[in-house]
Amino acid sequence: MAITLIPSRKVLSGILIGAGALHFLKPEPFDSIVPSWVPGTPRQATLVSGLAELLIGAGLMNPKSRKAAAYSAAALFAAVFPANVEMARQWQAEKREPLYLAIAYGRLPLQIPLIQSALRIAKES
Repeated sequence: MAITLIPSRKVLSGILIGAGALHFLKPEPFDSIVPSWVPGTPRQATLVSGLAELLIGAGLMNPKSRKAAAYSAAALFAAVFPANVEMARQWQAEKREPLYLAIAYGRLPLQIPLIQSALRIAKES
């Protein structure tokens, strides 16, 4: 069995629903990485992106909404990329331990398989 970095529909849905729930349960870490140029308050951006993640994750599970949800997931993964860059920038400036910096910078290229997975699901739907 081959190992792939491209998650399945169910895994992608779980990632989105889990992350979306965290935006509401523990919003502070998300608030802190919203780039300053994003309109509104950081909390508004956190809640809007969390709601989008929940809705898209649920949409991936329904065959009738799967294609639109998958394209939306790809767009969302691209849209939140600046927050991941901001987290890496902040952690570098704070001189975090190497493990934390590896996590922050390691997250950046992981957006690629997430986007690829979403696009693959859209094309298969």
